[in-house]
Amino acid sequence: MKRCPYCGVENREGVLFCEECGQPFVGQAESPDTSQLDPGNHEAFKGHMSWGTARFGEDASVLIRIRDVAEPLVFAPGEETVIGRRDLSGLEPPDIDFAPYDAAELGVSRRHGVIRRGEDTLTLVDQDSTNGTFLNGQRLIPHQPRVLRDGDEVRMGRLVFNIFFR
Repeated sequence: MKRCPYCGVENREGVLFCEECGQPFVGQAESPDTSQLDPGNHEAFKGHMSWGTARFGEDASVLIRIRDVAEPLVFAPGEETVIGRRDLSGLEPPDIDFAPYDAAELGVSRRHGVIRRGEDTLTLVDQDSTNGTFLNGQRLIPHQPRVLRDGDEVRMGRLVFNIFFR
């Protein structure tokens, strides 16, 4: 287990960011030294992209894979897709409801975020949620859209999931 130096939470080995607060583990003293690559072997990595595509096709759908949940959620995003959790207050439920995944206990707000569909991209917008939205470990500024890419990791409160384009 790896203890976060910022918030003290125990995290699984191999994670790059604290699962609780998003603090990066990169550059900590216990991380191993960087291996020197063979200078003649750089061609093997030429053209490799480390980020997924941001292009979202007209007929594409989104697959959400929630950490530690076997079945993914699949949906075709509309112009705006609200993400959050339903409750008993009678408010209109979100389009993507994380209530069955212990969302209230994990700090997901009722209207936590919105996925907006552009011409050929998707953006994620935090709706000034109580516990924040993190995209690849970076906290989003409320109401400021950020482009989603295939494979991105999103954390809403402590609920972690990956977004894939299909």
